[in-house]
Amino acid sequence: MSGNGERYVVGVDFGTLSGRAVVVRVSDGAELGGAVHEYAHGVIEDALPGSGVRLGPDWALQSPQDWIDVLRHAVPEALAASGVPPEQVIGVGTDFTACTVLPATADGVPLCESRPDRPHAWPKLWKHHAAQPHADRINALAAERGEPWLPRYGGRISSEWEFAKGLQVLEEDPETYALAERWIEAADWIIWQLTGVETRNVCTAGYKGVFQDGGYPSDGFLAALNPAFAGFTGKLGRELAPLGGLAGRLTARAAGWTGLPEGVAVAVGNVDAHVTATAADAVRPGQMVAIMGTSTCHVMCSDRLAEVPGMCGVVRDGIVPGLWGYEAGQSAVGDILAWYVDNCVPAPYAGRAAERGLGLHEYLTELAAEQNVGQHGLVALDWHGGNRSILVDHTLSGVIAGQTLATRPEDVYRALIEATAYGARLIVETFESSGVPVEEFVVAGGLLRNPFLMQVYADVLRRPLSVIGSGQGPALGSAIHAAVAAGAHPDITAAAAAMGKRVTDAYLPDEKRADAYDRLYAEYRRLHDHFADGGMLHRLRAIRNEASA
Repeated sequence: MSGNGERYVVGVDFGTLSGRAVVVRVSDGAELGGAVHEYAHGVIEDALPGSGVRLGPDWALQSPQDWIDVLRHAVPEALAASGVPPEQVIGVGTDFTACTVLPATADGVPLCESRPDRPHAWPKLWKHHAAQPHADRINALAAERGEPWLPRYGGRISSEWEFAKGLQVLEEDPETYALAERWIEAADWIIWQLTGVETRNVCTAGYKGVFQDGGYPSDGFLAALNPAFAGFTGKLGRELAPLGGLAGRLTARAAGWTGLPEGVAVAVGNVDAHVTATAADAVRPGQMVAIMGTSTCHVMCSDRLAEVPGMCGVVRDGIVPGLWGYEAGQSAVGDILAWYVDNCVPAPYAGRAAERGLGLHEYLTELAAEQNVGQHGLVALDWHGGNRSILVDHTLSGVIAGQTLATRPEDVYRALIEATAYGARLIVETFESSGVPVEEFVVAGGLLRNPFLMQVYADVLRRPLSVIGSGQGPALGSAIHAAVAAGAHPDITAAAAAMGKRVTDAYLPDEKRADAYDRLYAEYRRLHDHFADGGMLHRLRAIRNEASA
């Protein structure tokens, strides 16, 4: 329950499959109550709702109505669970999956409301990878012309980002493209719905919208891709709002959705991974935060600017004002383990797990943990969702080497866990070899629930792991930003120190296991470099797509 004179903020995290809200005390970051609302439509991958129009390979869409429903359900439920009187809430902050982007009218109405049978009228989720050919063209032309912004993204932009997806809409549905007066990140669109004010945050604009040194890629560059693409930046916002800033005030309509008072402060929109660094109080140079869930996003602040191959971007003020914010990532981590359990584990294992009162993940983890390092004889590439860093190629695919007739499900499960750890190590090594030291590795996200997986990461990385002190990192981080926007703390760094939390040295590496993993990591690097050009993997994907057409 609340105490007299205490002030509170609400953080809302919009994820891939659900949204969650948490009510947080401003003075110390205590979480008083939370709620989760599952998206009714989830990830739209096969066919459009209602019309049944089929989607192609590598599509992933979402419904804006699901996001509004989070405000209508999760926020009031969290408030009720907390016991906090609404009048003591002074601010709201939100975060979103990055590069979830939608076409809208000039007043913010999503085009899918008027064109529900047109796939390109719907929001494209971050994991929509069907724009890879368009990203390839952007990268090739930028390299040919020596565009100065390209090194800021490790030499390649991703098919997940705003420009590749926008070019795909133009070339595959020019009518919808013409009707799209706004091309906007969901992180900014939800703020528009809460405040009635259109804003664009510096984080998504920099990392996903290729905004560097005060501007977007030139119209000349865009015209060289497609003459009709020259005006694309007119659909984007040019006045960028700082993180932790005040975007506006809660409207009467949004107050009705949320049960909060009209007029409370609403923070500038942000990205789930980047606000999590705040929740872990890890916003100083050298602290890399790995937010590990369906995918992993690696973010860190630095006082130095460097070109890191394959990074997702480096943006001034991109995590906290005054520092360079770096981002890298792995396109699939938890998704790989879920795919394996859902599709590749024989029924008897499910029976044995049930007898033990365990889920399949827990049972396979238990069996895998009994093995010595390398006992399974396998090494895998963690590319089942493509490669975000350091290759930036979402048409790559997973590889498992070393299987025999004696290979068991727990062998593969462990090899896949290890593959994701090897991918993380390669990212850390790439940053450090580029002159950006990683002094502390901090873990957040749902995979923290697996202690064996965490220990594998500590052993593979050969370094201690710190862990966030909250199970709702993004929502807590958004609440911290709301406290800054409402004026309760002077800046993000001060607010993170007061309200964020982490446990240092939660997992320590074992020297013997780390030595054994060094040998396996060397094999991972050989496999990684062999398939890095994508030749065979690209051809297999092309054959699959042709056969599925």
